[in-house]
Amino acid sequence: SRDNTSLEIYPTQLSDEGEYKCRIVVWDNTGNSTEPSVPISKEARMMLKVNVPPEKVEITHLTSGRNLSLRCKSEGAKPPADILWTKTSPDGVETEIPDLSKTREIEPAGELYDTAEQIFYQLQENEMIAKISCVVRHHNTNTTIYKNITFVSPAIQNALKVTIQRFAEPVLYSSIENQDGQDNKAGLVKISADPGFKVPYNTSVTLKASAPGVFPEPRYLWWVGDQTGIAGRELHIDNLEEDKSYYVLAENPLGRVVLEVPVHITTSDYSQWNDSSRDGDAMVTDTTEGLDTGAIIGIVIGALIAVFFIGFAVWYWTIRDGTHVFSPKKEKPHTIDEETIPFRSTDKPLLRTISTQTLEGRRSRREPSI
Repeated sequence: SRDNTSLEIYPTQLSDEGEYKCRIVVWDNTGNSTEPSVPISKEARMMLKVNVPPEKVEITHLTSGRNLSLRCKSEGAKPPADILWTKTSPDGVETEIPDLSKTREIEPAGELYDTAEQIFYQLQENEMIAKISCVVRHHNTNTTIYKNITFVSPAIQNALKVTIQRFAEPVLYSSIENQDGQDNKAGLVKISADPGFKVPYNTSVTLKASAPGVFPEPRYLWWVGDQTGIAGRELHIDNLEEDKSYYVLAENPLGRVVLEVPVHITTSDYSQWNDSSRDGDAMVTDTTEGLDTGAIIGIVIGALIAVFFIGFAVWYWTIRDGTHVFSPKKEKPHTIDEETIPFRSTDKPLLRTISTQTLEGRRSRREPSI
């Protein structure tokens, strides 16, 4: 160019880094047009350094109880990036985590650099939510990248702190009957049942636990009574025959909760009334199997009461009408000896007179006069 000029590089690539020269050439013939011109040149040099912001940031964690091991890695930066850690309280206040036990590694990756930093952090007893951030700062490119990890404890509604024999320390306890599902609080443990929490007799049921928003993902443990616990999200129950309460533990590094899950029987087993076998032309049906003890006792008592009232009614109407239900046997007529009839004050005088005369007449025949 014969005028002022400039060189623009866009977009800048890492390969654009290097030394650049600007040369100016002036032809000078010292005012004598008959002599050839003499070139006069000058150069200006500039070193271009290309800074590259971090391409990728990732955070990983390991847990042991309430102890956390957090590792943050920044990849593909030039020069290497700086890393610091912060914690944000539930009310939004961000504070830097003290640099107590931190390890840092810088690894070249071609012309770029990877930076990794690891810290150890212990969660507090009352922390239900802990938001921890890895802050990657690259001053040369004025770049700041946040990578957050939020620890959320499993939670339940209307919880009581109780002592359960299975655990050494008290836990938060409630029943699904006390969970209204209206709370938008993160981390609430939810239970579903297929086909439902109220099922017919001898039905198989699958219970499923979930905790949306809980991090790290909780582990689940199911049990009933004193039986050994079964780990996993789901519990399959074969052929439920009576009302039972199942229990599930949801636990992660921030806390643990226990939910009681009652499952109810809605009807008795009447299906076996249709399970019949044929003996020749006769249909034989077993109706006793499947009835519980209480039902059998109730049927027996009801039958006895019915028999009693029928017998009482027959007796009452027989006495009232002077009739006999059954035909009496025919017996020979017998003669009543008047001597055998005791004297009764209610007898009529005529009867007493006749009786007295008869008795006196008999005495005169048995005792002759002397």
